[in-house]
Amino acid sequence: MTDATTSLPPIAILGAGSMGGAILRGLVAAGLTGGGVTATNRSIAKAAELAELEGVTSVALEAAPGGNAAAVASADIVLIGVKPVMVPDLLDEIAPHLRPGAVVVSLAAGVTLDTFAKHLGAEVATLRSMPNTPSLVGKGVTGLAAGPAASADDVAVVRALFETVGAVLEVPEGQIDALSTISGSGPAYVFLLVEEFTKAAVRMGFDDAQARMLAEETFIGATALMAASDVDPAELRRRVTSPKGTTERAIAVLQDARLDDTFTTAAEAALARAKELAAGN
Repeated sequence: MTDATTSLPPIAILGAGSMGGAILRGLVAAGLTGGGVTATNRSIAKAAELAELEGVTSVALEAAPGGNAAAVASADIVLIGVKPVMVPDLLDEIAPHLRPGAVVVSLAAGVTLDTFAKHLGAEVATLRSMPNTPSLVGKGVTGLAAGPAASADDVAVVRALFETVGAVLEVPEGQIDALSTISGSGPAYVFLLVEEFTKAAVRMGFDDAQARMLAEETFIGATALMAASDVDPAELRRRVTSPKGTTERAIAVLQDARLDDTFTTAAEAALARAKELAAGN
């Protein structure tokens, strides 16, 4: 493999939709497409959106039905970005065309490494990833679990790929579903908080535009402050919460609502559903 800190080997992204497309754009922005990237999509229109990216060959499967096979035949890293239900058939399609030593990386939720081994062979190096939607703006968190055939070098080069769109956490596959309840589903929890905070502002007399600005910019500013700080969120909260002040009164209401239990219950519900999906239910 190539030195992952400076460049990446040839890459195929099969199904360069929202997440695959985000990773593709991260690679382009980081200048890591020198080895060549082939991206496939079903439609000509979708492929055209990616055709002008530097170092990218964009393939429309409706015009080139053999595009997936051709893409993997020239790639050392293959990202599987199609919908989970489509993964087994795609793996069967590309298995005969994989290069020796190629690394196959799943972007599909709920599809296990065992499924990849059954369709590709146990000797193929595979990794399971769980990126989240902030990857679209380079602020993602990706969970990465290596299969038994993946070497340390394989993991390093795939980690470098995902670091183009944010932070990476390596975990055993058994933790991928739990990770998805935090970083994968987590953006939706944040958006819900902003949504409810906005509604509260409207009820206090602000118009819709004002309320949205107040809520969104407050969350953006708070997270930026947290990112720039060397203390944990609990300490930052304490610094805003003056004794016997307005924030202290509001925090007391939130704590009385047992947010700790609520968030734990929500994460456990998401984990239960992830296990159902993995079992095909």
